[in-house]
Amino acid sequence: MRVLFVGLLVLCASVLLSTQSTSGDLGDGATILSLEHAWNQAEERRDIRALDELLAGSLAYTDWDGTFMTKQQFMDAVKSRPGQDLTLANEDEHVQMYADGDSAVVTGIYHEKGVDKGRAYARNGRFTDTWVKQGGSWVCVASQSTLITGK
Repeated sequence: MRVLFVGLLVLCASVLLSTQSTSGDLGDGATILSLEHAWNQAEERRDIRALDELLAGSLAYTDWDGTFMTKQQFMDAVKSRPGQDLTLANEDEHVQMYADGDSAVVTGIYHEKGVDKGRAYARNGRFTDTWVKQGGSWVCVASQSTLITGK
């Protein structure tokens, strides 16, 4: 009987601990998803100051066409983009938090519409962003996107 009681205590404790861990992850996960949304808005508005806060100095960015950019190259590309409308939206986003509590990976689908060299375009793709907590703030350290054809 005593073994059964101890077993039940261990089971209850593990359920409580896993619930606490999950609720913490939901808070950081929601924060990271809001940062993904802020990134889209900053890119749409060509807000370099906001991008500077969202992206780590060591950012490794691989665009849909295979172009690799550092943080500075990415921000220069955003800044030099012609003033035509750009809209970005994400869907089907998933955040995977890691046990250290200071790293996460976001996957999802993005939709982009804009004008390039006078021609309208629309792109749909999948993305993977890696976020880490540095100095108490979340920053993206790596981003990669791949076009979805036929969608």
